[in-house]
Amino acid sequence: MRFSQTIALVTGAGSGIGKATALRLAKEGAKVILVGRTKTKLEETAQEINRNSGIPTADIFPADVTDGEDVQKLAEYVEQQYGDLHVLVNNAGGSTHTKILQMSEQEWDYVQHVNLKSVFLVSKALGKVMAEGAKREKRDRAIVNVASLSGHQAGAEIPHYSAAKAGVINFTRSLALELSPYGIRVNSVSPGFVETPLTEDALQNDRFVRAIQRNTALQRVGTPEEIANVIAFVASSEASYMTGSDLLVDGGWLIK
Repeated sequence: MRFSQTIALVTGAGSGIGKATALRLAKEGAKVILVGRTKTKLEETAQEINRNSGIPTADIFPADVTDGEDVQKLAEYVEQQYGDLHVLVNNAGGSTHTKILQMSEQEWDYVQHVNLKSVFLVSKALGKVMAEGAKREKRDRAIVNVASLSGHQAGAEIPHYSAAKAGVINFTRSLALELSPYGIRVNSVSPGFVETPLTEDALQNDRFVRAIQRNTALQRVGTPEEIANVIAFVASSEASYMTGSDLLVDGGWLIK
């Protein structure tokens, strides 16, 4: 129960890594605020968490985390309803597959906004809540940003995604420096190929799956739960001397 008496917020909590992370944090005692654009998915995650725990431990707040006004309303809600925040997981993301010479400006902007701008907006707004809380209660606080293997290694037809995730990794380092005086640790986790809605179509291609198996040391695709395990560790007090770091959870892709 590493997150007993902990208030945690997870963006993109309706599915994939975000959902798995919310479930993991709640399982270890956290009160979890689920954020995402699709209310029905958030409700499904909340119902599963509350059913597993036996008591209401999940709350939902539908919001577009690329929209500054939505994010400000989210911060105000957290402040009014909870008065504090101990763990923030910036997980919302998405991408498309397009060659750079065919890519529209709108497509570039969409991927930058959902993967990078959202991390800036949420970290700024909720970081203020966390910093104010730290003045009242000295305890471990953490922000975990979900980056990607693509932030370390360029990929064909995802230049916008690679650029955004590389930005998340470096933004994490800058944020770690700025928030350290408040006792807020900031780290990122970079998943490799994981079975999520984002990769669902690609993983239907047997040739693609075999290529992943061939080029990954562990010879398989990861699961959202395996990424959630690492996020939970980084967010916990067990990682109390870790900040500004990026953890690759890629099954050994980069060492092949």
